[in-house]
Amino acid sequence: MGALHEGHLSLVRAARAQCDAVAVSIFVNPTQFGPAEDLSKYPRRFERDCDLLEKEGVDILFAPQVEEIYAQGHVTWVIVEGLSEKLDGRSRPGHFRGVTTIVAKLFHIIEPSASFFGQKDAAQLAVIRRMVRDLNFPVEIVAGPIVREPDGLAMSSRNEYLNREERISALVLQKSLQTVQLKFHNGERRAGPLISAAKEVFASEPQVDLDYFEIVDPDTLDPVDTIMQKTLVAVAAYVGSTRLIDNVVLDCETK
Repeated sequence: MGALHEGHLSLVRAARAQCDAVAVSIFVNPTQFGPAEDLSKYPRRFERDCDLLEKEGVDILFAPQVEEIYAQGHVTWVIVEGLSEKLDGRSRPGHFRGVTTIVAKLFHIIEPSASFFGQKDAAQLAVIRRMVRDLNFPVEIVAGPIVREPDGLAMSSRNEYLNREERISALVLQKSLQTVQLKFHNGERRAGPLISAAKEVFASEPQVDLDYFEIVDPDTLDPVDTIMQKTLVAVAAYVGSTRLIDNVVLDCETK
């Protein structure tokens, strides 16, 4: 959605390494914002974004207007039932309906052979993968690793909303994940104690309001009681009025 940062650019570089030509879309999609969310203030840096993409050697920039994507009276939606109501979809009703509809439209318009998404949006990644599978889109979904600031905060266009104090408080998301990773590496496999430990970390940061902290299957987004295979640990929290997300994947085979 624009306001590009190093996380986005890492996906561009991955696409360049894998593909003959690279197209980037910039579109602040109104249908994935709720009525009380930040559509009007979402950061827009189009000229700067264009300069960054030109430096990265992007071949095509697709930046349509809203009326080009959503015709007047638009009533058709793409909904991935069973996944769209979990994690961020539960906290933001209707969000994933907007995401899957716009991604389906972009796939139809651009017809890419591969599409690159960041692991930071892990629930989005699971929803899009299921949509691609169920609707037989001929596109490979490639996940790029989370790119972090030097202090560990996951890069996000919304980070610029944070004031100085909030920016420091936001580090609690990464700290909670690190706590879970440490306990997992020390042998804890039960989700309950791991989640409790993470919530204790949040309790030490009263300026941050935890939305969810869940341990789930990365494909179905269903809760996991005991970690036996690759598992997603996902967190969302409000730092002031800014909602941030982060996650880590735990794998018994590569602990």
